[in-house]
Amino acid sequence: MHAITIGQYYQASSVLHRLDPRVKLMGTLAFIIILFFADSFYAYALAAGFLFAMIGLSTVPVGMILRGMRAVLMLLLITVLFNLFLTPGEEVFRFSVLKITKEGIDMAVMMAMRLFMLVAASSVLTLTTTPQKLTDAIEHVMKPLKLFRVPVHAIAMMMSIALRFIPILAEETDKIMKAQMARGASFDEGNIFRRAKSLIPVLVPLFVSSFRRASDLALAMEARCYHGGEGRTRMKPLRYEMRDAAACLVLLLFLGGMIALIVLF
Repeated sequence: MHAITIGQYYQASSVLHRLDPRVKLMGTLAFIIILFFADSFYAYALAAGFLFAMIGLSTVPVGMILRGMRAVLMLLLITVLFNLFLTPGEEVFRFSVLKITKEGIDMAVMMAMRLFMLVAASSVLTLTTTPQKLTDAIEHVMKPLKLFRVPVHAIAMMMSIALRFIPILAEETDKIMKAQMARGASFDEGNIFRRAKSLIPVLVPLFVSSFRRASDLALAMEARCYHGGEGRTRMKPLRYEMRDAAACLVLLLFLGGMIALIVLF
């Protein structure tokens, strides 16, 4: 449960922490999108170098980013195995009906790198941005959708609350499991069906706790006279500064380099 880093905030005063959240949000989206077009190891190497540079600037411990990968380790393993054994091409190794191809190895490595960088980039965004600033950034980015009567403020608020609830629910699950284990429950014995059945005493109180937290949050928002985004002002409005312009320039240079590598290779 402690491996989940998406939705958590790491308190620090780094360069990334001081950047405008809109720049970080758009930068993360651009990084994720360009990754899906990358199809060479040169492009992935540039993306990995850029990502690790951002992690270094954020002063977030690398171990904290790596712990977040444990939450998607099974998905990463399944992705690698599917690409390794199901990609046609030049055969390298065969075991019965299963075969590993050169193209499969290349695809498996690139897909593993892509998934790792997607999770790491998302973790860096949430670890260096408070939920309130992230909500403001999402609302600003989606503001043009108001022309089509899309409830932008409500959507941004729901996304922020959902993101913030991830570590809260993970901590609550950990507490419930420890309480059940103290009463003699076991979650790592038996076959997969028995383990799944043993999780029922965890899921029921977790759902009850989630609904209780949601009700408490709704009451707190009503007590503070919250009625949506119309007419609301902000105590700390978002403002672009010189460091944000410099960050945009660095991002454009990175995207230009990625596009050049994608086109050339």
